[in-house]
Amino acid sequence: MSERIRGNSVLPANREAITLETADGLSLVGELATPIDRPPVATMICLHPLPTHGGMMDSHLFRKASYRLPALAGIAVLRFNTRGTSSVQGTSEGEFDSGVGEQFDVAAAVEHAEFAELPHLWIVGWSFGTDLALMYGLEPSVEGVVLLSPPIRSAGPQHLKAWADSGKPVTALIPEHDDYLQPPEARERFAAIPQAEVIGVEGAKHLWVGDSERVLDEIVRKLAPDVPVPLPNTWDGPMERADSSAYKDRTVAAFDND
Repeated sequence: MSERIRGNSVLPANREAITLETADGLSLVGELATPIDRPPVATMICLHPLPTHGGMMDSHLFRKASYRLPALAGIAVLRFNTRGTSSVQGTSEGEFDSGVGEQFDVAAAVEHAEFAELPHLWIVGWSFGTDLALMYGLEPSVEGVVLLSPPIRSAGPQHLKAWADSGKPVTALIPEHDDYLQPPEARERFAAIPQAEVIGVEGAKHLWVGDSERVLDEIVRKLAPDVPVPLPNTWDGPMERADSSAYKDRTVAAFDND
């Protein structure tokens, strides 16, 4: 019997706790979720929002991606806490470094995916994570980037030019009511990258509460173009429910169950 997929629905996957080791000597807490019945068709490396404002590997879009995409789209989902960031999985070593030392965190995630021989690596950044993606994600093994609510605060013209010169695909999902960068300005900023696809999402806000399905569909459209979207909203098979109580006092974006 089919059951509706909700925000805290956990579909079957192989879920492995991982530790990322950075070049500057830190151990970062992470998880790799892969399809249970087939090799992955692509890999999503998640770079979470600002940890000083509640961002972490369990921020709701990335949690839902790890719970759904291995089963529904065959996508491997690698998420982790950047330095000094905490979630129920644990706290990564080090301290928040305002996007400077985090370059080693991004590199460690990409290296882990390479070592695990995961296919078709894409970086998906959200808010603060989009600046990390633009500044540090242009690795040879990375095929492209998806940016969710990019503020473009730390990333500079030189980073946009590097992506432009690379020719690699850049997709930016811009909420209509974003707090930092709305669609008209986003189109102007991303004009520096000729191949960039800027998608304005009507009615959406920076935290994407209530718009998770649209975001996941767009990610799948880029990473696994052979998978039909929109993704199913029901599941006929085993399904667990995640406990969101650990985040009741955190930002609404952390563990939204809508």
